[in-house]
Amino acid sequence: MESVLFYNTHLHITTWVIAIILFLVALGLSRGQNKKSLNITHMILRLFYVFVFLTGLFLFMKNHAINEMLYGIKLLVGLIVIGMMEMTLVRLKKGKSATVYWIILILALIAVFYIGFKLPLGFHFFS
Repeated sequence: MESVLFYNTHLHITTWVIAIILFLVALGLSRGQNKKSLNITHMILRLFYVFVFLTGLFLFMKNHAINEMLYGIKLLVGLIVIGMMEMTLVRLKKGKSATVYWIILILALIAVFYIGFKLPLGFHFFS
């Protein structure tokens, strides 16, 4: 079990891809009248926030010695992404403006992908 969590970058990638898809589905549902479907999707998304965090934390614990600063920054920016996804959905569910949260989410998402691709375990698009 430990080897699956500690050594598998693909598990982390799978969890955040599913989380992004669920976020987009929840965004689509927030425009409609079916609040029950939105609430169910939002709760499943919250579960995937936990999965994304845990798989990322396990990867951080295993690999932070490679480049402590970049891995630490990526962990913090990843937490910001999760927080902004949640805040954006909550604000939209309440019918309030989420412009600031959208801006922070997009900037943090760009930053976390850039840092992730720069790290040794990432894909080397920017080498």
